[in-house]
Amino acid sequence: MSHECRVPVRQVHLKAGMTVGELAEQMGQAGAYNGGALYRAISIYEKMLRDPDVTKFFGLAGAMVPAGMGGIVSDLIEAGHIDVLVSTGANLTHDIIEAIGCRHYHGDAGCSDIELRHEEINRIYDVYLPNEAFIRFEEFMQGTYAGLPEGETVSISELLTHIGSRLSSGILATAAKKSVPVFCPAIQDSMIGLQYWLFSQTGHVTVDAFKDMPMLLDRCFTAKKAGAMIIGGGVPKNFILQSMLMTENGFSYAVQLTGDRPDLGGLSGATLDEARSWGKITEEASAVTVYGDATVLLPFMMAAVLERLEQ
Repeated sequence: MSHECRVPVRQVHLKAGMTVGELAEQMGQAGAYNGGALYRAISIYEKMLRDPDVTKFFGLAGAMVPAGMGGIVSDLIEAGHIDVLVSTGANLTHDIIEAIGCRHYHGDAGCSDIELRHEEINRIYDVYLPNEAFIRFEEFMQGTYAGLPEGETVSISELLTHIGSRLSSGILATAAKKSVPVFCPAIQDSMIGLQYWLFSQTGHVTVDAFKDMPMLLDRCFTAKKAGAMIIGGGVPKNFILQSMLMTENGFSYAVQLTGDRPDLGGLSGATLDEARSWGKITEEASAVTVYGDATVLLPFMMAAVLERLEQ
């Protein structure tokens, strides 16, 4: 195989007042390392959103809502850019906490965690969340669960729609309003799950994790094409990518933003090219993984894509 030098790396030139989209174009002309990968991610995601035949999946992992990134997700749902959301339970827990009027606060990653424990403050790197928020969260959740149909069996997505219908803002509220299903296959691994266990000691409602599978797979079988935007990795990433394995198709578009390394063998750092070997992503798919902090990459990428969509 010959390797020809055809496309030169162009030097980036910045100017005051340039837009995010203009900066992205400059990074694309340089085209190197993760800056180049981010430019390709912007182009792939724009193409995915413009394709009318694509069912758009969105995976949300990592502590993104405490970092202020939840608003981006709810705005994407509002704009019709997400057809299926798969999230960790933790992000949805923090989404509810924000929606009921509690706040996350700027903190200090170098503080004494023992002192924080004594002051009843929980730390997520440099974000603080007082215990008081979980007291209000419990009151809201127990009241919400009490409104479930007694003696019935509900799926996890139906449970989350029920919760979202009782909120006025945030991811779950917007998803419920726009009839976008939210899947959370590891919901037990969250405060939402713990609160459901508490409710189940007296309430008689069954949550069936497998009841979500027909609706999810119906969407996969009926999709002309499928595209995935994946933040982080973990359960949401695998749940999304494996969903197309039951069909004859794979994902035609895929973008992942992650801070995990591929050489350790974990799913969260695995490249999307690796997913081609499983048939999760088609051989011809437009796909790219961008390595870095999603709290930097996600807002930059989405701002650039939305700018392009308005042109």
